[in-house]
Amino acid sequence: MSAATAAHSQSSSKSFAKQLKSKTSEFLASPRNTRQLEEIIGYLKECNARKAAVVPCLLALETIFVELLRRNEMRIWVKPLKPVETSSDLAYKQCLQEQYKDAFSAILEGFNHDKQAESTQSLTTAMKLIVAETKNPLEQGAIASNNFPLGKLKNILQAVLSSERLNTHLINRFMEYASHLDIVYFCWKVLPSLAPKGFSPNSVFIQNFISLLGVVCIGEESLHDSPSYLCVEMEEVDYPYIRKHINKTWSCVINWKHDEVCHRQVLILLLEKVLAHLDKPVLLTDFLMDSLDVGGAISLLALQGIFVMIQQHNLTYPNIYEKLYSMFEPEIFHTKYKARLFYLADIFLSSTHLPEALVAAFVKRLARLALIAPPQDIIIIMRFIGNLILRHPALKRLIFHPSGGEVSQDPFIMEERDPVKSNALESSLWEVAALQAHVLPSVAQAAKFISNPLPSVEWDLASVLEIDEDDIFDKEIAKKSKEYALNDQRPTSIFLNCGSQGQKFSQFWKLF
Repeated sequence: MSAATAAHSQSSSKSFAKQLKSKTSEFLASPRNTRQLEEIIGYLKECNARKAAVVPCLLALETIFVELLRRNEMRIWVKPLKPVETSSDLAYKQCLQEQYKDAFSAILEGFNHDKQAESTQSLTTAMKLIVAETKNPLEQGAIASNNFPLGKLKNILQAVLSSERLNTHLINRFMEYASHLDIVYFCWKVLPSLAPKGFSPNSVFIQNFISLLGVVCIGEESLHDSPSYLCVEMEEVDYPYIRKHINKTWSCVINWKHDEVCHRQVLILLLEKVLAHLDKPVLLTDFLMDSLDVGGAISLLALQGIFVMIQQHNLTYPNIYEKLYSMFEPEIFHTKYKARLFYLADIFLSSTHLPEALVAAFVKRLARLALIAPPQDIIIIMRFIGNLILRHPALKRLIFHPSGGEVSQDPFIMEERDPVKSNALESSLWEVAALQAHVLPSVAQAAKFISNPLPSVEWDLASVLEIDEDDIFDKEIAKKSKEYALNDQRPTSIFLNCGSQGQKFSQFWKLF
């Protein structure tokens, strides 16, 4: 777009916004003439169709209908068991309500706008109208809690739960409204109807739905900690009702067909938000067991769920240590759930009554992985191995074997899937000794624990679980060194200080 075209477009946009403000003022000054209102709604529909800017139309309609609701211009008085008397005033209010309904539908259509700022404003406008309508209902005589326009909230959630596009930005915006308990309560009134039994949604809908569940799932304790209300001041939020609908909705979600992304999202939501609300968590056993066999991050998340089931619900899983052992693969160092695995492994291996052969296998496997792990993960592994040796003093034989001697090859079998059969107790921690010569001083220092007297208390694993390469770099450059390696000749190749032999070396070394 040229500068002239952009300037013209900006000028046209300002002119259009000014025109809308003028029509808004004219209509509010004389609401009996609905021509201006019809034109503004028409503009919004046209902008939706062309994917043009809709914010000016949204703000105009928001101003109009919030004011009409405040004035009770659209309110129809309803007497129980008596028909509404026909009059010109009634016809006018019914006409306004039809325009309101038409405008609200056009506002919901704005949720599909290509620009996030436009679609987010559509959600904001819709929620402001809900707030205004709750305080000034369209019909007179209802109980306060029934004033809430539940149907409009359902329409909003349906628009957010698109099957065609991920609406993460809308759900993040809705999170602000879900911080109010009345909105959460009314959301759970309609959510089960959006995920009926027999419904088979696609992956996009599932991701939107899971994200929305994460926003509206609350802890029971939040019901008592200075509750906040947006529309309806409730004396007490009915938590048993919310819990009932969480269980009903989750029973449908868990049976949907999930791809890898959705499967991971479901497990995260289950662990972080849903599990505490479920009436019968043991029904998740099959789902968690199947997830444990998938591999990767999904298995790790399932492992955490199984740990909770073992700890809180007396679930028994005979091969849990073999599964945990199999998760320590080189790929784990490149996932964002790495810290979670070490945290869970630390808990699972915290018992001092575990067989020494089992713990020794974990020690050896971690030591072997440390040879190819990133520097920050080597530090974690060193601390973890040290803690395991402190818990099981008999494993000191991996450092100083009582009979001593040397062997031609390591008896430890890395490929063995059963940790007890890996011959770890017959091996040694030569990998840790090798790492004492690591190029990074912090890594070499961490590996020297086997050469020094072991401490009386365990290392704090939590302090190193989240470190990264930047932390190691910052720590190294902050050190003050007394000796520096200098070169008095400017290097011309990677073969330095070789003199006349440099050419010979370059003949036999190749870089790949």
